[in-house]
Amino acid sequence: MPTSVLDLAPVVPVVVIEDAAAAVPLARALVEGGLPVIEVTLRTPAALDAIRAVAAAVPEAVVGAGTVLTPEQVRECVAAGARFLVSPGWTDGLLTAMAASGVPYLPGVSTASEVVALLERGVREMKFFPAQAAGGTAYLRSLAGPLPQARFCPTGGIGPDNAPEYLALPNVGCIGGTWMVPPDAVAAGDWDRVRELARAAAGLRA
Repeated sequence: MPTSVLDLAPVVPVVVIEDAAAAVPLARALVEGGLPVIEVTLRTPAALDAIRAVAAAVPEAVVGAGTVLTPEQVRECVAAGARFLVSPGWTDGLLTAMAASGVPYLPGVSTASEVVALLERGVREMKFFPAQAAGGTAYLRSLAGPLPQARFCPTGGIGPDNAPEYLALPNVGCIGGTWMVPPDAVAAGDWDRVRELARAAAGLRA
């Protein structure tokens, strides 16, 4: 796997799994649609089991953990098979644990000061969150001038309509979104719909 999660796919599905049994067919549908990188958020009790199941049964998927908030969660996610880690923000303790995890990680930022603080620590790849609320493409474009060495995965408020504008920015490697995994489709097991939405998302950069 390349050292950078940002270079694997233009769009990273941000997935909330309520039932771990859905994780494997969901991951297969996303991979078949052209989105091999999957961020499973730690927002439900099923998340770690979902990561474990996808890591074991869908080796062509690059499954990671999102909403990672504590050093303990870092350890649990890596043990479950997470191949990258994403946090909505960061502290020194969390950053230290993520750096020691052995897998790529994207700490969350929403201000220039947070970006500078991470650059000072040698971190150049970050999650920009909440993207739309924090200034969107205009803010990211403004950061590219003074901080060109920082690269971002913006997440939050991004959909198929504004995704191309984000992907066109020089400091954006990929974007995160939920629109290709609608909760009703996941609950119904409508993997054909997920596959088609993933296929459309995978083609956004082209």
